[in-house]
Amino acid sequence: MSDGLMLPPGQGRTLGAGITLKVSAEQAASASSFEIIVPPGYDVGAHVHARQEELFYILEGELDLFAFEPVTRTDENWRIWQSRTGAQVFRGGPGSLMFVPPGCPHAFANPGTAPARMLFQAAPAGHEGYFEELLAILKRGGPPDPEVIAALRKRYDIEQLTPLIPGQGFPQS
Repeated sequence: MSDGLMLPPGQGRTLGAGITLKVSAEQAASASSFEIIVPPGYDVGAHVHARQEELFYILEGELDLFAFEPVTRTDENWRIWQSRTGAQVFRGGPGSLMFVPPGCPHAFANPGTAPARMLFQAAPAGHEGYFEELLAILKRGGPPDPEVIAALRKRYDIEQLTPLIPGQGFPQS
């Protein structure tokens, strides 16, 4: 039997760009956990995972959230997408949660002028590898090679539907 993991506030492995790894694939097979600071203007872009589940829990600030199959997937702004079931994009504050099952298109964005902070879990564990590789690509400077980014996303079960918009304080791509 192994011991559990206890971290005081502010602890964990800093990956960069406001991403702190709290629980990695080294500690858990079920999910990786992160604390993420989402800068103003950041938009992860609508995307979908065939096999991965995700959970987002807002700790501070506000985020626009969406997790549904739209009537039509377009490369336009996902905030105007509509679902057949009546689900719609909503602005979530502290205590708001978004769970995303495999195959469900989803996105989040910070529409405000202040950073937001959230707990993010990705299952199965190992999503930290995506963040580490993406940040290494972005740190090289200049626009990243779209084919390199596409290959990275494919390796990590990410089908990007609308563009990622970095926002303030995020390494520019």
